[in-house]
Amino acid sequence: MNRRAFLLSASAAAQTAQPFPMGYNTYCLRALRWTDAQHLDFAAAQKLDAIFLQDSLDPKAQDPAHWKEVRERAKELGLHLESGGAGMLPKSLDQFDEAVATLRKNIVRAQALGSPIVRGVIASDRASLPKGVTPEAHLETILKLLKAVRTQLLDAGMKVAIEVHKDFNAWEFRELVTAAAPDATGIYLDTGNPVFMMEDPVTTVEELGRYAVTLHLRDSVVYETKRGIAVQWVPLGEGVIDFPRILERARELCPRVHVFIKPITGRPPVILPIYDTGFWKDYQRTRAQDLARFLKLAREGRPYEGHVVIEDLQNQPVPPHFAEAVKYQQREHMERSIAYGKQKLGLGRRWRSG
Repeated sequence: MNRRAFLLSASAAAQTAQPFPMGYNTYCLRALRWTDAQHLDFAAAQKLDAIFLQDSLDPKAQDPAHWKEVRERAKELGLHLESGGAGMLPKSLDQFDEAVATLRKNIVRAQALGSPIVRGVIASDRASLPKGVTPEAHLETILKLLKAVRTQLLDAGMKVAIEVHKDFNAWEFRELVTAAAPDATGIYLDTGNPVFMMEDPVTTVEELGRYAVTLHLRDSVVYETKRGIAVQWVPLGEGVIDFPRILERARELCPRVHVFIKPITGRPPVILPIYDTGFWKDYQRTRAQDLARFLKLAREGRPYEGHVVIEDLQNQPVPPHFAEAVKYQQREHMERSIAYGKQKLGLGRRWRSG
């Protein structure tokens, strides 16, 4: 038995004794354009414990009356619900007050939905950070933003959950949370984004686990190419991410989180051109030991060998004849990943009762 198989077996055994509650992230099924009610029913049909409503496409998503309906329906189905907003970083300092107002509205909505957290993202990736300002300065802006809403969060008994995205390293997020005060700020741990920052997700969990308020699992293939390192998201269990180790560390560092299945697939491999000296101007604070661990992961990796419909056609609309295939793929990859979470990782509680 190799190490990965052994850890899978050990993880399943440990989780059977005291499994993490499991849910799914609704963004992964965006092509289906389901209402919130349809997502809730799908989670219940899959015998999940939770649901993460992310970037809702429901026509009533911003209607306060709808929030109450969703909260009551989730309670009726016995589902723990988490939610929140999106980008927090203002594009310029003169938009700071607007950013505060948006975050305040997201807190109100998340609380009304029954979520104990409000998700927030700093930026989609490092390249999307507003130019002319250092990454450190952007973190200072976010720190100021978090402090501006701290009292509202404490009064609501909630935390901002900053998603680990493709914008900063784990140690930078750690410094941000500790500076903002962990009583109102936590981390949305995502295992899919760190590879874009040349970071092994195990490193991310070890750095940020103690601050995590939610954990989302996404698998990736990571491998060497002539131009650098290629990364691509794939269904859970079909990449190189060490989920048994991640869950082992999560049980030590954040044992009370809900774990969400989050396979975002159908996107082409992205090349990180690490041999191009110009590439590093945006990553000057990357730690050598973290890069070394990531390169080891890449050296052990390989291209994805499964069949996949590529939906992300360089920001072009999905052709009509692709649409149904993308819908099918997103649901099938989700169901496959949920099955992996149950059968191989020992996640979830409700499904065990039959």
